[in-house]
Amino acid sequence: QLGMGPMGAGIATTTAEWIAALVFLGVLGGKLPSADGEIGSNSARRRTQGGKDDGGDDTRNVDEAILTVTPVLQLPKWTDIRPLVVASSAVFLRTVVLQVAMSSAAAMAARASGSDMMSSAGASSSVAAHQVALQLWLLCSFLCDALATASQALVADGIGRGDSDSVRGVSKTVFQWGVGLGLALSSILWLGTSSGFLTDFFTSDEGTRRELGKLLAIVILAQPLNAFVFAADGVLQGAEEFAYQAKSMALSVVTAFAVFFILQYTTIGRDVILGGDVDTLVNVWYGLIALQSMRGLTSLVKLVEEKGTRKA
Repeated sequence: QLGMGPMGAGIATTTAEWIAALVFLGVLGGKLPSADGEIGSNSARRRTQGGKDDGGDDTRNVDEAILTVTPVLQLPKWTDIRPLVVASSAVFLRTVVLQVAMSSAAAMAARASGSDMMSSAGASSSVAAHQVALQLWLLCSFLCDALATASQALVADGIGRGDSDSVRGVSKTVFQWGVGLGLALSSILWLGTSSGFLTDFFTSDEGTRRELGKLLAIVILAQPLNAFVFAADGVLQGAEEFAYQAKSMALSVVTAFAVFFILQYTTIGRDVILGGDVDTLVNVWYGLIALQSMRGLTSLVKLVEEKGTRKA
């Protein structure tokens, strides 16, 4: 063990990402082999059989070129990249807005301490508990994101073929799987929490365990909502509703900030809604739930409106 702590984890993560990026570039540039031989240095020409050749044989060999990707050092034409730029700029802005919200949540969690709450846990315990809960949240989100990836491709394919029945069928199936996955994740997290496995696995610090206990119930209850949000994201992305999703994310982040501000700093929030039991860390997570709830609501509105129903 090198004893580098968080710095070592950061170095390891950055190194792994650079290695992966270089390997991908090597495969795309034809310098390294790919797993399936479709692209990369091991790509070749396939030979397929079919029909009769001039000699009367039942089959003939046909060369079929494999797709290759070769980087070029020149700027593409604007007409060629305009659709990509339009779509990617909306996705980029959506991602930036979301990361601002997540970074702000971490900053507020770091300010939660025993001085402003009745809890004796310090800021270090609060931010540690926040990061553990966030990692569980992200782990479940990555699993739910598989639904988004599948639905995005299938919905786009159905729209491209003009098959509205296929699009509706895919959407219905994805949402059904989303409900099941969300409930399954909630059940797994509940078992891990009730048995004490999750808290024992992540930390032995009593302050962190106490703060984490406040958040696990929120993470558990949020999984069906998260699954729906990611499933809806995939359907809307397949329908190329990128600009709408960016606006939806902006509205959701504003809602999250508003909920946190009301609960944390207003008399109505502190005394009426929370009954005087104010906890900054928990309020941060209430804000995150508000963010996901608004994402789900805006996605639902787009999916059921007349225009959205016809398109997606």
